[in-house]
Amino acid sequence: MISLTGARGEGGYGRAMQSRTPASRTGRPRSAAADAAILAATREALVELGWSGLTLGGVASRAGVAKTTLYRRWAGKNELVVDAVAELFDALEPPDRGSLAADVEGVVLQFAALLSRPEARSGLMAVLSESTLDEALRERIRVSIVERQEHLVRAGRARAQDRGELPPEPDPDGAARTVGLLFGMVAGAVVHRTLVSGRPVDEEWVHDFTRVLLWGLATAGTGP
Repeated sequence: MISLTGARGEGGYGRAMQSRTPASRTGRPRSAAADAAILAATREALVELGWSGLTLGGVASRAGVAKTTLYRRWAGKNELVVDAVAELFDALEPPDRGSLAADVEGVVLQFAALLSRPEARSGLMAVLSESTLDEALRERIRVSIVERQEHLVRAGRARAQDRGELPPEPDPDGAARTVGLLFGMVAGAVVHRTLVSGRPVDEEWVHDFTRVLLWGLATAGTGP
């Protein structure tokens, strides 16, 4: 069985818009409304035009802001698109459904529902495709999306420990590795199922996936 154990306080979860956009510059204060409009316009443009058709000038026009407003916030298209996608993932919440297995199922269902949205699907596929030849873009995806969403695993593990389903793990490094591994397994499975295979993530599949994830291949053909 894979353990979801570890210290609960490791690694903070970045709040929405935190550490995503460039550091503050001197001058006029940033407008949260302008940020939101720009990110929404970016997602709309991705769905309608794709990566190659998206331009920063076009996004500024859609958002109703000056080009200089956008350029003060994002250095280029890569940074802008990652942040637009990351904002969608920030809406994911760690469920509390009464048991470890139910919590895992809740996370998987949320993730799948998000990826069913055209703006999330188009945005994620675009940045992943571009990142194959861009190390800096891969790093931004890792920091802005992957690492922040690992809080879902940490929260689920903490609740399972409180319920006595999991023992604590005293080694913070080992616990952090486990968090990364489990998040990768969940995210990888859902992305493959929805975006690569194009198959539904229904409750039956989620139940089977959770059973294998938590209790191993020996239970794949058994259990409730």
